[in-house]
Amino acid sequence: MKHLISLKEQTRDDILEILDLTDKIKARYKKGEILNLLANKSLLMLFQKTSTRTRTSFEAGMTELGGHAIYLDSRTTQLGVSDFKDEIRAVMKMVDVLIIRALKVEDVELAATLNIVPVIDGCSEKYHPCQALGDIFTMEEESGGLENVKKITWLGIENNVSNSLTLACAKLGIEVYIVSPERDRDSLDEELIDEADQTGKVHRTLDLKEALIGANFVHTDTWVNMEFFENGKIKDSYQGEYERRVKLFKPYQLNAKLLADYNPKAKIMHCMPCHVGYEITRDAIDHANSVIFKQAENRKHIQKAIILWLLKDKLNFNF
Repeated sequence: MKHLISLKEQTRDDILEILDLTDKIKARYKKGEILNLLANKSLLMLFQKTSTRTRTSFEAGMTELGGHAIYLDSRTTQLGVSDFKDEIRAVMKMVDVLIIRALKVEDVELAATLNIVPVIDGCSEKYHPCQALGDIFTMEEESGGLENVKKITWLGIENNVSNSLTLACAKLGIEVYIVSPERDRDSLDEELIDEADQTGKVHRTLDLKEALIGANFVHTDTWVNMEFFENGKIKDSYQGEYERRVKLFKPYQLNAKLLADYNPKAKIMHCMPCHVGYEITRDAIDHANSVIFKQAENRKHIQKAIILWLLKDKLNFNF
C-alpha cells in the first residue's frame, strides 16, 4: 500500500506522475468540468495542530472530486484520552484515506504501518510533502515547464518544509541552495539529508550573492514554530528563544531590496502564514514577482492529485 509521508518513499517518476496528474486535474477544473471520481469515498483528516491551507485545500478538493472529508481534532474526540493505535485503527476502518497533521511524525508512521488505508503526512515536525509538491507544481506552471526550473534558493531556518522541498527538488535534478545559519532541531532527519545530498544538487552557503544569482525561485518560511504562539502572541516560555531566532535570521530576510540587489527576476514563494517584518516583508509579499497566493491556490489541486494517485489502483479513471 502506498503512503505519502516524507517523500523518501517516492521515486522521481512518482513525483512526476503526481505533478502530471495535478496539471490535468487543474486544467479540467478551469474548464468547469465536474470530476466525480471520489463518489462515496471519505477522507479522514486528523489535526493535532491548527491549520488553514491544509484543511481548506483537502476539504475543498474532496468536495470537487465528489467525495467527503471528515475533520477530527484531539480536543473533540477520544483520540487524546485513549490508546492512539487502537483509536486510529478503528476509525481507519471507516474511511478510504487518512491525513494526519501531526505533532510528531511517529503517529503518521504508526498509522501507515497498519496498512488499512493510504496515509498522508499533512505536516509534521519533520516533513510537509504536500506543501513541497504543491510548490514544485507552482514553479513548473510559472516557468512553462519543470525543465526550466534550474535553481531555487531557500532562505532562513531549515525545517520540515525545507526538508521535503529540498529532497523532492533534488530528485528532480533542480539545484537547491540553502542559506540557513541553523536547523530546527525537531526537523532533523539524517537519512533524508543524506539522500538529498547524495544527488549532488544540494548546496549550503551563507553567501547571499552565490545563493541568489541565477535562482528562478526564492523560498522562505517562518523562523518560529506554530507551537510558540498562543492567541496570536508568543508564549512567555518561548520569548527568549523567539528573540534569539529573530536576531540570528534577520540578515536572511526575504525582502524587495534583496531581489533588487541580487536577482530582480527571481519569483518569491512562501508557504504561509507569513510573519510580516520577520522572515518576509510586505514589499516582498506584494511584489510583482510574488507567486505566494498562486502557491496557496495550488495546494487544492495537488491534494486532489495526491489522493487520486494513492487510490488509483482502486479507481477507474483515465486522463
